[in-house]
Amino acid sequence: MATLFIDNAPYEVKEGKNLLEACLSLGFNLPYFCWHPAMGSVGACRQCAVKSFKDEEDAQGKLVMACMEPVRDQARISISNSEAVDFRAHIIEWLMTNHPHDCAVCDEGGSCHLQDMTVMTGHNYRDYRFNKRTYRNQYLGPFLNHEMNRCIHCYRCVRFYKDYAGGKDLDAMGAHNHVYFGRSEDGVLENEFSGNLAEVCPTGVFTDKTLKQHYTRKWDMRSAPSVCQGCGMGCNIIASERYGELRQISSRFNGEVNGYFICDRGRFGYEFVNSDNRIREIALKDKPAAKDKNSLLSAAAAKIMEGKVLGVGSPRASLESNFALRMLVGEDNFYHGVSDTDFDLVNLSLRILKEGPAKTPTLGEIEQADAILILGEDLINTAPRMALALRQAVQRSPAEAISQSIKVPLWQDAAIREAIQDDKAPLYSITPYPAKQDELAAKSLYESPDDISRLGFAVAHSIYAATTEIKRLNDEERTLVSLIADTLLRAERPLIISGYGAGSEPVIRSAADVAWALSKKGRNVRLALTVPECNSMGLAMMGGHRFESALDAVKSGHSDTVIILENDLYRRAEKELADEFFQSSREVILLDHLYHQTAEAAGMLIPVATFAEADGTLVNSEGRGQRFFQVFTPDEPIQESWRWLQQLAGACSRENLSHLKTFDDFLREMARVLPQFQGVEEISPSADFRIGAQKIPRQPHRYSGRTAKDAHIQVSEPKPPEDEDTPLSFTMEGYKGIPPSSVIPFFWSPGWNSIQSVNKYQVEVGGSLHGGDPGKRLIHPEEVGETAFFAEQAAPFQAREGCLYLIPRHFIFGTEELSVYTPGIASQSPAPGLRVSTKDAALWGLGNGDSLEFQYKGQEYKLPLQIEENCPPGMGTVPLGLTGVPYMDLPGWVKLKSDGRNGSSY
Repeated sequence: MATLFIDNAPYEVKEGKNLLEACLSLGFNLPYFCWHPAMGSVGACRQCAVKSFKDEEDAQGKLVMACMEPVRDQARISISNSEAVDFRAHIIEWLMTNHPHDCAVCDEGGSCHLQDMTVMTGHNYRDYRFNKRTYRNQYLGPFLNHEMNRCIHCYRCVRFYKDYAGGKDLDAMGAHNHVYFGRSEDGVLENEFSGNLAEVCPTGVFTDKTLKQHYTRKWDMRSAPSVCQGCGMGCNIIASERYGELRQISSRFNGEVNGYFICDRGRFGYEFVNSDNRIREIALKDKPAAKDKNSLLSAAAAKIMEGKVLGVGSPRASLESNFALRMLVGEDNFYHGVSDTDFDLVNLSLRILKEGPAKTPTLGEIEQADAILILGEDLINTAPRMALALRQAVQRSPAEAISQSIKVPLWQDAAIREAIQDDKAPLYSITPYPAKQDELAAKSLYESPDDISRLGFAVAHSIYAATTEIKRLNDEERTLVSLIADTLLRAERPLIISGYGAGSEPVIRSAADVAWALSKKGRNVRLALTVPECNSMGLAMMGGHRFESALDAVKSGHSDTVIILENDLYRRAEKELADEFFQSSREVILLDHLYHQTAEAAGMLIPVATFAEADGTLVNSEGRGQRFFQVFTPDEPIQESWRWLQQLAGACSRENLSHLKTFDDFLREMARVLPQFQGVEEISPSADFRIGAQKIPRQPHRYSGRTAKDAHIQVSEPKPPEDEDTPLSFTMEGYKGIPPSSVIPFFWSPGWNSIQSVNKYQVEVGGSLHGGDPGKRLIHPEEVGETAFFAEQAAPFQAREGCLYLIPRHFIFGTEELSVYTPGIASQSPAPGLRVSTKDAALWGLGNGDSLEFQYKGQEYKLPLQIEENCPPGMGTVPLGLTGVPYMDLPGWVKLKSDGRNGSSY
């Protein structure tokens, strides 16, 4: 620690930080623009000037930029010195000479960092009376609006987009007062994290275009802490509502999960909440006129009590809802509503994380890795935020080394990047097809899942000879295996990544063996395994049977009444199997919020709340339990799935569930019945938590129109809804300070209206939130004496004549079920098709767009061909979940039909 004197008062601060970071961490209001805690300093804006003095005798001092000056013991600075104050005021005035005076109509108004800093410096009146510079705005796609006239040239946008996120189509062009930040021509921004520009930009140059469709000021939105539903990473978000409509998703800082940033699917894929496809009313096929809750509960209870019931859970439903269904139907009658492939992959991942010696990392720990091996994962499409963390990891290790050698602090971003040039930490990527991470890799290889697992097991044997030796490796493979093994052994923080992407259990097992071999060698290794959906890991932890067994149960007559929880089974099984399942069931009761193919087959539709209208818990791929909170109350009869199931249990006189009345009751009962969830009730404060006898308001204290917004329906003011399940209130009344980290509904502090106000909620800027980052690890590796390696001996992949080995392919836009209801995401989805190698396409005499017919499990399919240069011969990929692509439980061998040209099979 160092002693820093600020305006002659001593403060204890961390040595090595820059002065701006130290001042902000101490709570001082020092204005800045170009600096960002995740991106370091470049000194571009000159806004954070302070007066620096040599010692206590120095009365003159000199102006320095706080973001560029390191903290030194006994250093003396002044923030309030008149020269520094005057300098900062003039910088703002110069920046504002070309800035439009359009706060009243600007999308950023009320959450604008430029507004905050202008007020902070006291620049209240403009003296500049001349023509302003003007720019032509660009079309940047469906997610971001571009208003270049608001730019103050802080360079934050290109530093995030190019340097941090790896984007290539946004840059700074021009010089002096005419620098332009945009693309070389109009077009959709290509980077999957472009939406973060809306928060990174301190002005209104880049703003959320989806919010613009139903615009509301920040102070007029009710918000709540939530968790992204888009994948298994569990990124923290803030969901904001107005007039019963979800208006915006923004990033919620969590130092151990997503940090400051989220992907575009998570940010913009929320429109399903507002979709016209929502199930908003009760529907009984037998009684079309019955729309009330009592009629539904009576009818459903009668069907349940007179039938033999089974329940189908969901990886996109909360722990509480899955637990409620499990309690209603009984442990032996609870089935997972996932494909058999996903069931096996996620349960294998859970077993590895529980029983193996290697720990699973947080995303923060991934950014610290200094050698990485990826087996089978196209991360940008299966775990986007992990891909962004990976990019920081390959840059960080050489940056740390060069920082020490040239004695330049790591936060001196421009200098460090200039010094390291293209140097990267070693990353080896072995995948079934080209992936975006290849541009970061020291070596990329494209192999079939069988060959990926062979190479993985070979690496494990090269590290730890007690594992099984893999035979039949060629010289090139042996050289690569030896190189990867040596690199991982030399690393201080090696990281192994795999998961569900290749659809292969052997690939995951080989990744586990590599991590366990490194652990045997005493290395501090981490093993990250991806999972498909937001609660895939939580569902696996709960236990239950595979969906194939549910089909057997209804076909055999063991069960005849089916309760399906938040699931479209036509996305989990081939159409023929799903049809057979529904035809064999006497009654189908569906609880869901979207109308889909399964809803058409259901006899009873129960409208349930989305994540924005419900409270619940999810478990991410790391095994971290996290809570999401209701943003607003939906219209009757919509309510949470777990609440519907509790009421159904009451109607059926099932006492094991009917006595649970509140959300906290469910948590306590779940931890009691299922010991694997012990601690889940500690993830966030209970409903009776108060600060000074006050709840935490979801509405900002400036919220307007709350008594008038319903006046066109009813003149008398309705009573605000009450929340009996959480420590949050639906009003603006309540505690105005900093609440516990898991229940922060929005970031705001006096003088700080923008997202930069998160600084005030952190122990130190860029550090954890006060009270610790949200979430609780529920999976802990067991202390094992002897590691049981998988060590499989797989044969090399061999192409088969007339056949093709198909594996599933995932895309950040298009293959995820809920986000495609956002028109912008749907527009960025790839075209449906089957991708094969150039060699195979040439062999068959087919080109891009030609139809390829094949047979799989007795069913015939036809998809347009898409040629991919580096796809391994004999193998193809299909984007499962994409509109226009029928579900197939892949991977598997498909039989190709004759092309009609020579009468022979391909």
